[in-house]
Amino acid sequence: MPEDDGQTRRVKRRRRRKSLSRTIRDSKLVHRIVAWYVRSAVSFARMLGRRRASALSAGFTRLVAPLIPENRLGARNLAAAFPEKSEAERRRILKGSWDNLARIAMEFAFLDDIFEDFNVHRLDKGTVSGTGIEDFLRLREDNKPGLIFSAHLANWELPAIIAKKFQLDLTILFRLPKNSMLAEDLMQRRNELMGSLVPSRLGTTLEIAGVLRKGGHVGMLVDQRRLGSPVVPFFGRPAATSTLFAKLAREYDCPVHGVRTIRLPGDRFRIELTPAIDLPRDEEGLIDVMAATEKINSIIEGWIREHPEQWLWQHDRWRT
Repeated sequence: MPEDDGQTRRVKRRRRRKSLSRTIRDSKLVHRIVAWYVRSAVSFARMLGRRRASALSAGFTRLVAPLIPENRLGARNLAAAFPEKSEAERRRILKGSWDNLARIAMEFAFLDDIFEDFNVHRLDKGTVSGTGIEDFLRLREDNKPGLIFSAHLANWELPAIIAKKFQLDLTILFRLPKNSMLAEDLMQRRNELMGSLVPSRLGTTLEIAGVLRKGGHVGMLVDQRRLGSPVVPFFGRPAATSTLFAKLAREYDCPVHGVRTIRLPGDRFRIELTPAIDLPRDEEGLIDVMAATEKINSIIEGWIREHPEQWLWQHDRWRT
């Protein structure tokens, strides 16, 4: 009994510490401090210019990353995903992942500059190039609803900007940060550059279903953990995966595409839109939700295997 009582007290203390930490983190004062810091960093980055700010951010992040708990999580994820690779190779990938994440943080201040030389008629030129122009145009002109999935690869903000430049009616589902001040900044910036934005919250499913009913298009990042969702294989391991995308595809039986960003040397990017994807169907001819979710996971896994250093390994994707 004394041991049980001691263990119970330790558990209660840990819970109190977590609760206190959460209360401090979510306080208005902390929100103001974080918002001030981020806004100051953006202003400083604009003074430096995109390339210098991006390089400085990446260099600093690579230096401090080994001290961050998420670095150990990333290392564990890589070891499980790529057991055939050497430890040195996995360290290189993780270092590249931190580099990519740091550059994304700075690039948010320069999204308009990144597209300064973009030309929808010359996708082989400029800072941002792309493939799949025929599919972009087909989505825009076919008068059908459409679904586009993507993943946290390279700078995942860019495809939404290209969609707007192609005048594609696209509604994007995304997560707002908990910091209300930063959320306001993000919404304002994204509204300037992207299509319609729908924060992920209660009632979101009805909202995006309404978009599809009217013949619109919906874009979603589908490579994050969704606790409480069905477990679907990802890199050979069970991963809690939302089936919302596949359910919408089944309900509206509309064209489904994938889009990804690839970071290229010289601070350039390539956006690739896939042709329409045939998703597995059941005996009734309807899209099989679980099989379709597995297929989408396998496509994203293939993308990540091509450029593993450009994915978000620091995310606890496999916690179920």
